[in-house]
Amino acid sequence: MQRGFVNDNVLHTEEYGDIHFSSYIPESYDGTSPYALFVTLPGWEGLYFQGVGANMVEDFGTEAVNYDDEMIVLSPQLSDWGETSAREAIVLTEYFLANYRIDPEKVYLHGMSGGGETGSLVMGMRPDLYTAYLMTSSQWDGDLKVLAEARTPVYMAIGEDDSYYGSSSLKEAYERLRELYLEAGLTESQIESLVVLDVKDQEYFSEAGFSDQHAGGQAFAHDETVMGWLFGEHEIPAA
Repeated sequence: MQRGFVNDNVLHTEEYGDIHFSSYIPESYDGTSPYALFVTLPGWEGLYFQGVGANMVEDFGTEAVNYDDEMIVLSPQLSDWGETSAREAIVLTEYFLANYRIDPEKVYLHGMSGGGETGSLVMGMRPDLYTAYLMTSSQWDGDLKVLAEARTPVYMAIGEDDSYYGSSSLKEAYERLRELYLEAGLTESQIESLVVLDVKDQEYFSEAGFSDQHAGGQAFAHDETVMGWLFGEHEIPAA
């Protein structure tokens, strides 16, 4: 156990081998009623080769449990931040959807740093699995056309001068996604419900005790506006 999570659960798969993950399953879960599911993908420092439980230095999973008493939380320790890990995240999500009683309208994905890159690839492969995606302190690598077709809501949060990524990648992804939605005939209110770009200045991170904006991405886990958006209703307004 670490911070309330069981470490080094293993899902054995033929195609991807062992998928390691930490899990939080509320004591109240007994399979009689559907629970929400939150999957948070850690950055490079939390990958499996860094050591069992290295992912638990991030606060997104431990903070998420405060938003819904009836929610299972998973923090995978994947292989990389590319397509292999994206497919592993999808397989793990599908396993829980098939073997636990999960509300398909409440399946949330988050990715921090390298995990955000992985999450964006997931959004370019199987965005239909998820209710909403929160990306923090990262860059966009996935297929935006697939995401636009699925219309899965996305929140992109980053520092203006993120020391690792900068903010240009997410700004460009945001504008491109807006273009795709405009081409599809969506209204401004509909687009605003589907994609949010939140670029923070240094003051935001300094107030949270961080001098570095990339490391300061941890502050988003404690921001009720950001986390509250992820676990919101996400209804798309009528045209």
